[in-house]
Parts: sequence; structure tokens; C-alpha cells
Amino acid sequence: MEKILIVDDNPAVLQALSLLLEIHDFAVVTASTPFEALQVVQYQRISLVIQDMNFTADTTSGEEGKALFYQLRTINPHLPIILITAWTELETAIELVKAGAADYLPKPWDDVKLLTCVNNLVELGKAKQQNATYERHQQERNASLSSADLVGLIYKSTAMESILTMAIQVAKSDASVLITGPNGSGKERIAQIIQANSLLSTQPFITVNAGALPHELIEAELFGAEAGAYTGITKQRIGRFEAADGGTLFLDEIGNLPLSGQMKLLRVLQTGEFERLGSTQTRKVKVRVISATNEDLHTAISAGKFREDLYYRLNVIELNLPSLAERPDDILPLAQHFLDHRELTLDTEHALLAHSWPGNVRELENACKRAAVLKPSGTINLSDFALQTSKAQSTTTVTSTREITKQEIEDAMHRHQGVIAKVARQFGMSRQALYRRLQKFEIDY
Repeated sequence: MEKILIVDDNPAVLQALSLLLEIHDFAVVTASTPFEALQVVQYQRISLVIQDMNFTADTTSGEEGKALFYQLRTINPHLPIILITAWTELETAIELVKAGAADYLPKPWDDVKLLTCVNNLVELGKAKQQNATYERHQQERNASLSSADLVGLIYKSTAMESILTMAIQVAKSDASVLITGPNGSGKERIAQIIQANSLLSTQPFITVNAGALPHELIEAELFGAEAGAYTGITKQRIGRFEAADGGTLFLDEIGNLPLSGQMKLLRVLQTGEFERLGSTQTRKVKVRVISATNEDLHTAISAGKFREDLYYRLNVIELNLPSLAERPDDILPLAQHFLDHRELTLDTEHALLAHSWPGNVRELENACKRAAVLKPSGTINLSDFALQTSKAQSTTTVTSTREITKQEIEDAMHRHQGVIAKVARQFGMSRQALYRRLQKFEIDY
């Protein structure tokens, strides 16, 4: 509930205003002197002040109210203040409005107008507070990311910014991290970023792709094996946990680990202890584990294919990486990066944005490599890409190949009051593509 301070030396005024505001769900604090008012604002969270201009009998100059106003503004420069004035103080009230007072109302006041003013100012205050909080968080994020090692990751979307901010935060801890998301979305790159910004950045970073190994070899890969432990092994093999001792082990496609391997993994996560295959000697390591999967592990747990206790060991922190289609602002910056910043035609940009990218960043990278091979120099055209677009996407691309004129962009900027996101959406392009056209046509924004 928003708290409003009423400052007036007249008890009847305090009572009337308090009743009016309280029945409209505001909390009210009253003060009859400037000193009391300053104490309240210093020690309580006040959303708005309604103050009189005079507090001493037979005083009508408004100087007391003026002094109080400036003192309140010194304590809180953003505090909305409504002045309740007599006509003799109107000139002073106007001066204070110019100095930042929210409004002034004559005595006797109009209840409807006063309530409207209070409601508007309270809502405006909430919005300003939310914006200030957002901007502060944004500045903190930008500061965090600007000083971080992103190992060459290219991004523009707020979705990736949020993921990276969290990744940088958890990097400093030793907590196990589970990175989820579809194939090709960049899970290994996020793991590399966590390692690069961790206290273990100079220690080993060992990767195991559980999805690329036969089930019968996964345990040997993780924990090692003695000579003769299984057919075909003629010498001792060091496992990935031993290799990662003191550093980080990245277990990709963790959902493919067989139950026998899951049991051993759980043990090493709990105790740091394990045995090589074919050995009875217990070994001990200290390893931070980052894992990744494109599978729904909750479904796998329900089906008895994944241990629930292991899941909670791995998933102290989960980073869910969205697909490329869910973060379209990253598509063109990534394409420019993969193509060494060569120019793309407008219809090519539209087609890249319209494509669903089922293979995510990996598919985009491969498509760009193919285009670069087919067109080693000059502007990249849509025909240089081998995009398997749906009929609906093809129609969208065809209808959007016409070059947008400067006048059309200026009209759209006026219609949407300069909101870049809305203008870009109207033309079916990314904000980055729109910025390039604004610069090309020398349109101020």
C-alpha cells in the first residue's frame, strides 16, 4: 500500500484529507509542522507528499511552505509533492512547480481532482521506480558482461544476455550447473564461458560427449580402465575425471549415460571417489561438473532411465538455452560473424530471419560456410544459401524482397513514435537491419 504524507497545521484539514485518501486504499501519515514532516520523510518510505504553504498563525506569505519544499527535495529529489495553497500564495506555488513540484491545488480543494492527481502521481512513481530498477540491473549486467571473458560468443538478444549474466554469476561458485536446450544451440560454449570466468580458469577443462560414445565405453571414458579390464584394452587408460582433477569436467548429452554409469557418477559427485574399471584401488579427485542435455530429464526419470538423485546433484543451477528461433535478434549478427561481415542482400536477411533453424546455431554456421564457399567475394545473395524453407516462409520471403524506401521508413518511424522494435516488426526485419537502413538513408533516430 502506498503511503502518503499530509503536512498541515490545521487538524480539520488533516482529518478531511486522511479520510478521503484512506477510503481509497492509501496509507496516510500526518504532520502538523515542517520538522515533523522532515522526520517522517527521513525514516519512512513515503510515495507522495501533500503539503500546506503556511504553518504559523497569521502567516500567509508561503515562505514556510517554500522552505519545506526545498528541504524535502534535498532529502529525496524524486519525491512527488502536491502543494495546497491559498490564492495569496499562488505566485510562490507556480515558482515551486517550475522547481519540480508535481502540482498545486487551491483551498478548498476538489476531491475528484485531488484523487486523480494523487493516483496519477503514484502510478508514475511506480513506473519510474521500475524503470530505475531495470536500468540499474541493466547497468550491472552490462558491467558484468563487459568485464567477462565470453570466449568469442556473438549475441544481441536479451534472452542470451540473461543467460550470460547468470552464467557469469554462477561461474565464481563451485556449484554444479546443468545446461539444457536443443542440439546446436551453443550449450558447450556456455560451459566454456563458465570455465573461463571461474576460479578454475587456469585449470583443466575436459569435455566428454556421452552421446558420441558406445554405452560399454562410457564408464571407461569417465573413470579409466586397467589393462585387460575389457576386450581390446592392452594398457592402462586414464579416465576423464582423473584428467580433470583440480579443474572442470563438461559432460555433454548427460541423458545418454547408462544407469550403471549414472550410479558411479553419483558416487564421485558425492564423495569424489571412484575406481577404474578392473581395479579395486579407490581414487579421489576434486572436480567441478558442468553437464548439458537436450533431453527432458523429468520424462527420463519417470521412465526409469535417469536417476532422480543424480539429477538433483547435477542441477544445482540450471541454465536453459533457448533455440535460435526463439532469439531472432541473434540471427543476423551471427550470420555476419560467420561470413566475416560481408554484406547481405535485403531478401537474404528476410529469409534468414524467416527460417525456423531447426539445427540452431550449428545449422546457421554451416549454411554460412556453404554460402561463403559458393560466393567467395562480394554481396551474399539468397541463392547462395541452401535454406529448406516452408511454403509459408517462402511466401513471406518473396513478399518482402522489395527494397523499402526512405519515405516508408520515415512514415513508420512517425507512426510508431520512433520505437525501433515496432518499426522493425512492421517491415519484418531485425532491429539491426533497420538500424543499417536508418544509417543508409541518414534518418535520425
